[in-house]
Amino acid sequence: MVKVVIVDDHPLFRSGLRAALESTPDIRVVAEAETAGAVADAVARHGPDVVVMDLTLPDASGIEVTRRLVAADPGLPVLMLTMSDDDGSLLAALQAGARGYLVKGAGREEVLSAVRTVAAGGAVFGKGTAERIAALLAGERRRSAERLFPALTARESEVLDLVARGYDNRRIARELVVAEKTVRNHVTRIFEKLHVATRAEAVALARDVGLGDR
Repeated sequence: MVKVVIVDDHPLFRSGLRAALESTPDIRVVAEAETAGAVADAVARHGPDVVVMDLTLPDASGIEVTRRLVAADPGLPVLMLTMSDDDGSLLAALQAGARGYLVKGAGREEVLSAVRTVAAGGAVFGKGTAERIAALLAGERRRSAERLFPALTARESEVLDLVARGYDNRRIARELVVAEKTVRNHVTRIFEKLHVATRAEAVALARDVGLGDR
């Protein structure tokens, strides 16, 4: 039995979601909360296996509530179910520790499958979201590199990320749709700015800040 707490400030939506979840014998809604302030008590009282969380609550962001829940209990899966489909909300939910992200309007079977999956320790994201996540995380890594290596331009940070993945200059040129000579020039400038002499040294620095993850 998967025990669920629903967090949403719209009574009609909560009622419909409860009915959908409890239409199957292996899921039971043990509590509902319509404010951020009520979530901690509901979780403490009922020990859910999954918290289904809206992004927008009257007294706080669902992102902040998710961050608090995950900090208090890293093993508690939070599934975001929200109207917001923008990249900023998706990335913020991931960074807060959400185990899944679905947009309201997802079908009953998709929601049931998502709840079961995150309860079992998996991660779930809506159709087309995986590619967006990869792009967002790559962009976040580049922004991190720009903060930690302020001498690098945005393009140089992008090249450094690909170097850290083990790509040679020819492969990087194909990825960025530029001439191989242009890549060589970028790599030379990166070496100069990072004060390294070899590709291996550049890769080590890049991986220290999280670049190069596939």
